Amino acid sequence: MPDANRDDDKLHEECGVVGVWNCADAAAVVALGLHALQHRGQEATGIVSYDGAHFHSHRGLGLVGDNFSDARVIASLPGGRAVGHNRYATTGDTVLRNVQPLYADFEFGGLAVAHNGNLTNATALRRALVRRGCLFQSTTDSEVFIHLIAISLYSTVTDRLIDALKQVMGAYSLIALTSDALIGVRDPLGVRPLILGRLEGGGFVLASETCALDIIGAEFVRDVEPGEIVVIDDAGLHSIRPFGRARPRFCVFEYIYFARPDSIVEGTPVYEARKRIGAELARESHVAADVIVPVPDSGVPAAMGYAAECGVPFELGIIRNHYVGRTFIEPTDHIRNLGVKLKHSANRAMLAGRRVVLVDDSIVRGTTSKKIVEMVRQAGAAEVHMRISSPPTTHSCFYGIDTPERGKLLAARHSVEEMAALIGADSLAFISIDGLYRALRQGGRDADAPHYCDACFTGDYPIPLPDASHNDNRQLSLLTEVR
Repeated sequence: MPDANRDDDKLHEECGVVGVWNCADAAAVVALGLHALQHRGQEATGIVSYDGAHFHSHRGLGLVGDNFSDARVIASLPGGRAVGHNRYATTGDTVLRNVQPLYADFEFGGLAVAHNGNLTNATALRRALVRRGCLFQSTTDSEVFIHLIAISLYSTVTDRLIDALKQVMGAYSLIALTSDALIGVRDPLGVRPLILGRLEGGGFVLASETCALDIIGAEFVRDVEPGEIVVIDDAGLHSIRPFGRARPRFCVFEYIYFARPDSIVEGTPVYEARKRIGAELARESHVAADVIVPVPDSGVPAAMGYAAECGVPFELGIIRNHYVGRTFIEPTDHIRNLGVKLKHSANRAMLAGRRVVLVDDSIVRGTTSKKIVEMVRQAGAAEVHMRISSPPTTHSCFYGIDTPERGKLLAARHSVEEMAALIGADSLAFISIDGLYRALRQGGRDADAPHYCDACFTGDYPIPLPDASHNDNRQLSLLTEVR
């Protein structure tokens, strides 16, 4: 079950992965990379290292700083090779047995696996594996990889991994560490990100985003391509492509919200992409206003682009408190209703008497948006208009982003006008799906061959959903009956 204290009115990050090869103090370097990727998962973290003879592991609940700030912990992870993971639970409870990297001893030696994404046929595979006698130690879908590798009849680790990958469906980027190699894998459609970097002295880095390279002083080499397996060993770098080529469908929400603004994703600086999205949003739906205000922090770049496009001043009308812990206890309904003020406070001097356009990245359930609008009105705003830098989120994600079931998505049940009334805004507008594609320099969405995975906005799921299809169809029929 989800943690009752976490913010369920946001789409939550998937996970972050980092691996290094041939690097002094590899575990410390991985820990730095995980710090840079903390935004991709804050529930748990772990590192597995290899010193040339033995594997070493430390995993724990909480943030990277909670687990790897102690020099004694890093000292317990010796070796020049390591892999690490930040977790946000999309499948499986947040308990220590589900914390990655997962590690297992095989006849060929040890194997540590760090996985970002979600397998859409994990339930069916798990049932088949249990029938074969496999004993699962966790409830995460990532453990399916371990068992498929274990029962494979191929001789090499790489061939066993390929055998496993050909049986799974879903979106994933994966880093595996063996005694002989560091292996990076990206799903055939490239839904989840993975990049390759080079360290001084000839070492290599695999990571979810380029911001992880910046903090450790590594040089960006390239994106791991969709469907590619990168094998790094003492002989160097090798590339394997076991899948037929398919049209990539990278997750468009990485540009809108998930990736850190200073990362470069698929060759595009995220910060600039978000400003362009905001500018396109202004072109599509600007309303007369005195001030453009971002909902911090994720709405800031889009609001900057919006303000620049429409020529209205950009102001920090809402101030975020960065020191609120994720586990704050809300013991009463009264305190719970005041919870939004723990994270955000109104800057009255910028709001009172003004027509305000609030810019945010998304509306999920609508509860936070409603509280933000109410707070801005209480600060004296004359008008409050909400503008969203993504299309309406009408469908759940099954590819590694933790979204509510479809029946709880506000946009799945209400028109834009109804949503505006529910959150208390004078007007509400979302960027169009074609506008989003234009902002990302794709010239609009090609319905027959879309460039991105945009299923949360369109319902166009590019990867089959055998585990979820029954429930999703049932939810769809219920929604049809409601509407």
